[in-house]
Amino acid sequence: MDLAEQLKQQAIAQGFAVAGVAATAGSERLALRNAALERWLAAGYQADMAWMNNPKRRQVEQLLPGVRSLLAVGLNYYVEQQQQVGVARIARYGWGRDYHRVIEQRLKRLGRWLEQQQPDCHWRVCVDTAPLLDKAWAEEAGIGWIGKNGNLISKSHGSWLLLGHLLTTVELTPSNPASPLCGSCSACLPACPTGAITEPFVVDSRRCIAFHTIENRNAELPIALHGWIAGCDLCQEACPWNQKQAHANEDPELQPRQWMLQSKPAELLNWDASQWDQALRSSALRRIKPHMWRRNLGCL
Repeated sequence: MDLAEQLKQQAIAQGFAVAGVAATAGSERLALRNAALERWLAAGYQADMAWMNNPKRRQVEQLLPGVRSLLAVGLNYYVEQQQQVGVARIARYGWGRDYHRVIEQRLKRLGRWLEQQQPDCHWRVCVDTAPLLDKAWAEEAGIGWIGKNGNLISKSHGSWLLLGHLLTTVELTPSNPASPLCGSCSACLPACPTGAITEPFVVDSRRCIAFHTIENRNAELPIALHGWIAGCDLCQEACPWNQKQAHANEDPELQPRQWMLQSKPAELLNWDASQWDQALRSSALRRIKPHMWRRNLGCL
């Protein structure tokens, strides 16, 4: 077994659902993904997310000098529990412990393991806060394809995956890139109540519920939230791959806090700063500051 296969097995042992390797020289398809990003930015679909225009996003070598390979991993965050009817809806990515910390810690373990095999190597961990074209690289590494809703979809787990990458100076045998399998299906497009998926594979953040609940800092919102106060899963819930391939993960770090499954909007609106701080400790939802939290709840 070569080093790439060993590294992928180590990733699965760390709790990742899927793992693949890409050579950072990239392929023609990656060049097309970069061109698509340029068109998306030119159209203004990034809204206030100016960081999406960071040139490092298109030049992976700026993230780690001498980089030759990357390991792409997907953490399955689908769990068995469901939110009750009438509660304030929260996207599943935010139910458990902050996924940035979970993925980063596990990838660092993989980096240290790789360093034991190749003592002269260098590596860097990237989660979605790094300026990396993460879904395109995950597709290049073969763990899934970018679907019409803009999410990465895996044959084995659908799109309930949080992505991470381990960049390294080690030359690893690359996996086969993933082939797109959406076919003629377009179920995700009409599932978006605000029309944010303007055409297959193109999401306009200015119309996206997830963007407005998480990133928009303004006092008022320009769209209806349709029951969501943190993110939105509607385009994923409509995807046939998720309906067929969702596998419940029992990892304790991904399990939801009970208030997320049961709390009505009026209950959450009455939280003071201390209650907000306690309830969202070690949560990715802390990005939604208290004034935004109240604003989102007030829009329901």
